[in-house]
Amino acid sequence: MRVARAFNKTKNTLVSQNVLLLETIKEKTKGMLAFREPRAVYFETRWGIYTFGMKFAIDIAVLNNGGEIIAIRKNMKPRRLFFWNPKFKKVLELPAGSAIELGNEICISP
Repeated sequence: MRVARAFNKTKNTLVSQNVLLLETIKEKTKGMLAFREPRAVYFETRWGIYTFGMKFAIDIAVLNNGGEIIAIRKNMKPRRLFFWNPKFKKVLELPAGSAIELGNEICISP
C-alpha cells in the first residue's frame, strides 16, 4: 500500500501527512475496517460509502477531477450509508473532526 499526503490548497494547510492509497479491490473493500483507529485513506469508487462494522465516526470528502470537494459528510457514524453523484469517484476518508469544507481544493501527492 502506497502512502501520500493530502494538502488543502484553499486553506494552505496540511490535511494529513500519511494518506494510505487504497488501490486493490481487497484494500478498497476493507477500507477503514482494517484499522482499530481512524486513518486517512484515499481511493476511487463510484457507488458510495458504508460504515457497517466500523467502531468510529469519520469525515468523507468526494472530490472532482480538479481536487475540489463537491460532496462532504462530516462525523459519519458507524452503520450508515453515503451516496453521491456517480460521475465523481475520488474519495478521501479522514478521522472525524478534520478541518475540511465543501469547495476546498485538496491535492493528493506522494
